[in-house]
Amino acid sequence: MRGPFLVAIAILMLCTAGAQAQPRVMRITVSGSINPASAKYIHDALREAADEDVHAVILRLNTPGGLLQSTREIVADFLSAEVPVIVYVAPGGAQAASAGAFITIAGHIAAMAPGTNIGAAHPVTLGEGENIADSTNIPLAKATNDAAAFARSIAERRGRNVQWAERAVRGSISVTEREALRDSVIDVVAESTADLLRQIDGRRVAVPGDTVTLRTVDAQVFDREMTFQQEILDILSDPNIAYILLMLGIYGLFFELYNPGAIFPGVVGGICLILAFYSMNTLPVNYAGLALIIFGIILFVLEIKVVSHGLLSIGGIVSLFFGSLMLIESPPGVEFMEVSLSVIITVTACTAAFFLFVVGKGIAIMRKQPTTGLEGLVGETGVVRDTLDPSGSVAVHGEIWKARSASGAPIPEKRSIRVTGVKQLTLLVEESDE
Repeated sequence: MRGPFLVAIAILMLCTAGAQAQPRVMRITVSGSINPASAKYIHDALREAADEDVHAVILRLNTPGGLLQSTREIVADFLSAEVPVIVYVAPGGAQAASAGAFITIAGHIAAMAPGTNIGAAHPVTLGEGENIADSTNIPLAKATNDAAAFARSIAERRGRNVQWAERAVRGSISVTEREALRDSVIDVVAESTADLLRQIDGRRVAVPGDTVTLRTVDAQVFDREMTFQQEILDILSDPNIAYILLMLGIYGLFFELYNPGAIFPGVVGGICLILAFYSMNTLPVNYAGLALIIFGIILFVLEIKVVSHGLLSIGGIVSLFFGSLMLIESPPGVEFMEVSLSVIITVTACTAAFFLFVVGKGIAIMRKQPTTGLEGLVGETGVVRDTLDPSGSVAVHGEIWKARSASGAPIPEKRSIRVTGVKQLTLLVEESDE
């Protein structure tokens, strides 16, 4: 009995050891611009992978570009990663443009799906014109030289095409996945994650202080999503969200200032403004545009207080529209850093419609016939109680008032009268046919 029992235990231990030995591969996804939120997401994922003894990390990438500072942080994490990093530009139709090109060539393994492209890594400075080769633009030349050196250093570290990396920066070239594979920019063209893991199985990659042989053909792949905090910060990095939050914040504070004690508009406005300032911290904000937006809102508010026959409202619309266009000083061709024109038009139209509605209601109320107080008696009818010659008393709305004939002519008792005015609690009346 003892022999078969020991054999069974040995088999069980071997099966358990085999199950534990199955490599685990973490997959993370970045689809959108490269910003502080995505950099933090990748940093946390790499640290978690090292702590949990993950065999490798796959970054599924699709980006039009992003902030250079965030790109440098991601590349630094890749170069110091204790776990092999595989950058996979996917799915078909995806791109690794601008910042994405630096990130892709920084991976231990660089891969692309069919129908993708990589490149166009020329730095675009704020206010730059269309001529990217303008040698008289000193700030642009410095940024280009810095980015080119950055690209060369990454390519040299990973053993990739250094000349192509520099041309992607200086010449803003972009290539397909097949051209990138031919030019030694990437290592693999893979149809899917499973195909990628099959092709790279057995490859050796260098990590700090060691060389790792990839065992990925039968690896267990699991996804590591963004945390709730990172998702919120990623959303806030959208210029359209930043613009909408800014407008809501300004509206809330103005409503609170003109209606002290309302509390809710002030609280919401303060929160929106703080979130907007965080968003704009990651965006190239033009403060002249911000000033125009605030000036436009002030003009709308003044329209409520000052009769300008619509001139202040027109000025507010123009100021708000052009300020919104100027708010995010996005470089040419970098659409993901622009505020959408449809959003600008919608916000401007809603703001103008709201304030014009408020102004219109205010004017209508000012022109409305008073219905309370002494002024509300003007136009009302009543009956003479004591003959007006020219003074006497009348009954109006069941109340007895002192009255005087407006024309000075006597008005006999029980005749109908109409109130034409009020003077020192005495009604001025005239005889009426009603």
